[in-house]
Amino acid sequence: MKGDLKTGFYVGLAVTLYAFTFIVQLEAGVETKTCFQRKSPCFLKKQTCPKQCPSFSPPAGSSKACVIDCFNPICKPTCRNRKPNCNGKGSACLDPRFIGGDGVVFYFHGQRDEHFALVSDVDFQVNARFIGLRPSGRSRDFTWIQSLGLIFGSNSKTFSLEATKARKWDDQVDHLRFSFEGKEISLPKGDASVWMPSGDYIKIERTLDINSVLVTLEDIVEIWVNVVPVTKEDNIIHKYGRPENDCFAHLEVQFRFLKLSKNVEGVLGRTYREDFTNPAKPGVAMPVVGGEDKYVMTSLLETSCNACVYSGGSGSLDKI
Repeated sequence: MKGDLKTGFYVGLAVTLYAFTFIVQLEAGVETKTCFQRKSPCFLKKQTCPKQCPSFSPPAGSSKACVIDCFNPICKPTCRNRKPNCNGKGSACLDPRFIGGDGVVFYFHGQRDEHFALVSDVDFQVNARFIGLRPSGRSRDFTWIQSLGLIFGSNSKTFSLEATKARKWDDQVDHLRFSFEGKEISLPKGDASVWMPSGDYIKIERTLDINSVLVTLEDIVEIWVNVVPVTKEDNIIHKYGRPENDCFAHLEVQFRFLKLSKNVEGVLGRTYREDFTNPAKPGVAMPVVGGEDKYVMTSLLETSCNACVYSGGSGSLDKI
């Protein structure tokens, strides 16, 4: 009897030790982050990713990544999909359909082959180049976002990414092209492939093997990007009049801002201002908001528009 009790005790002890070791190993694979922004409600608080998404940069095949927002008063990490959420705040998809920081849906058509400031703040700016077409009998262009241009930092560094033109869409081909400081850069294909120059606070990471990336300006913004074509079904439904020799490959984009000044501007940026009233009419199927004259740019990497506030990082850094 005593022998059985002794054996049971050692078996129970072994199981307990094994379980403890397993838990320690499991927790060791969960990443953490501490917020160091002094004005953050989470200042110096250590946050641990959920077990459902234990990593900020998950391995190949993972569908979700851990996200920490140091300015969220809850101070708890969340999981998010690794592609832009076209129904979430800060998104710009379709032709193009925006959802502002106020949660209001609006359309900004702009003009084909023109450039517009999406976000203009004191220390960074994001511009977009629109492509499109105008079928016979229509008074306005159909447009899509084809490329993004980022200008940031005290030395006004430049980065651009674009969806390359394609006659026909091929899911096995990478349709993304990147450039930093005017020089084309190579980002190897493969989920979690990363490019980051030394000394410059920008990081580009593939979130799928091809055609999807996450662009991060440290402590400023995360930009989730995905390339898609105008499909034959879309063409029929919306009567775009898409030609046979161009599928109009374009970008789906979603921004997550980590800080913005109270004077932020841009087609999307203005919707994050506390004093902004969205002119989009509620109940309208496609509420179009103007501003082409305020935000039109001469090129993708310029910072001057009628309403732009970019100052090369030399302006006020008080954030909201």
